[in-house]
Amino acid sequence: MMFTRVVRLESAQQVANVVARRFMQKTTELLGSREEVHVCLTGGGTADLVYERFADLSAEAKLDLGRLHLWWGDERFVAATDPDRNSLQAISRLGRTLPIQSARIHMMAARDGRADPHDSASEYAAELGKTRFDLTFLGMGPDGHVASIFPGHPSFESTSRSVIGVTDSPKPPSERISLTIPTLNRSEEIWFIVTGTGKADALLRALGGDKTLPASHAHGQQATYWFIDDAAASKLPPRYVCPL
Repeated sequence: MMFTRVVRLESAQQVANVVARRFMQKTTELLGSREEVHVCLTGGGTADLVYERFADLSAEAKLDLGRLHLWWGDERFVAATDPDRNSLQAISRLGRTLPIQSARIHMMAARDGRADPHDSASEYAAELGKTRFDLTFLGMGPDGHVASIFPGHPSFESTSRSVIGVTDSPKPPSERISLTIPTLNRSEEIWFIVTGTGKADALLRALGGDKTLPASHAHGQQATYWFIDDAAASKLPPRYVCPL
């Protein structure tokens, strides 16, 4: 049975530390029971802290990540070397200590030599196929967007496509590539990472089931966790928060 749990911690750094430890525990568990493990990553400052800490913990534990596949929920359609790329930020942190095989790093295409994000989205959809994620990380914007699915925007419209090109994004850069909500929801578990006072209103609305927000539509097949800090939780009633 699918369940949702909200875990509140004091600071963004504590969120990163707790999520990193749980990520390592979850990965260890999955690698012990499956031939391959598929994890979908997100961007964002706190998520990057998670990856950095996860890399350190996994290296200390000598965790063999040879069967771990990394995917991304969305990407900015910019040059391959642009520091704004989510994948570049994540790999720069994970790759410091972890020998993850390049064949298992599934990055979305960069702008280099590409006409538009729609063609690149089709390429990623073909690579993704029917893959189901064991774990997906998601952030949430102050407007309640997830990945590059924005409220009141064509990216939020119903579609049968697994990956879409996004143009005229409300948040720069204007061109992006994103998994769709149904694709994200193929995940066994979704872990939201939400920190900062700027997310407080959207968090209250999303957990309250406001269907105008993309975040309220994302849920794992088995579990959905919201890892939040005190600042993001500042407007939540106590009933939303579970003990760690």
